[in-house]
Amino acid sequence: MSNIFNFHGGSILAIKGKNCVAIAMDRRLGAQYKTVSTTFQRVFKMTDKCLAGFIGLGGDVQTIGADLKYKLNLYALKENRQIQPKTLSWLISNMLYGRRFGPYFIEPLVAGLDENNEPYISTSDSIGCMTDGDNFFCIGTASELMLGACESFVKPDLEAEELFEVASQCLLSALDRDAFSGWGAVVYIITPAGITARTLKARMD
Repeated sequence: MSNIFNFHGGSILAIKGKNCVAIAMDRRLGAQYKTVSTTFQRVFKMTDKCLAGFIGLGGDVQTIGADLKYKLNLYALKENRQIQPKTLSWLISNMLYGRRFGPYFIEPLVAGLDENNEPYISTSDSIGCMTDGDNFFCIGTASELMLGACESFVKPDLEAEELFEVASQCLLSALDRDAFSGWGAVVYIITPAGITARTLKARMD
């Protein structure tokens, strides 16, 4: 295993739609080819219209997820409002850069709707170099496989139900070909009305 980020496996993708956004994850936590858990949670609710997912070492995923909850509770108390997705992305970027000499071994992916219900997604590397200009992002061990499917199927201004289908098929097609990801998937759709989650069956080996 040459890449420590791949040790525990897992994959996440996010896609923009028309006043909606999707973020989908698999459920596997492994130690290389050994499966440790089939119910691992790597996407966390940040606000009523924003989710953040993390790929990398399982312990670091849980640590930064809990640390972010603490920081966002303080933000809500101080500002008397929920944080916007772009601001959250910069917060995560700042947190990662602050630990650049002893980094978390993770890659984050933020997906949400801003105050105008415009979709926003971003990702960064492990020390906070952020990018947010594309219609979709794929991270994790199946990222190269997901990229090909997304390039073919992602179109501008997908409605929520179309977005769910595209995100599901792009993720599932990649999970079938990646030994480090799988054991089911969860697709979250964020709309102005809230967040819905649907669990998908996937390859179970």
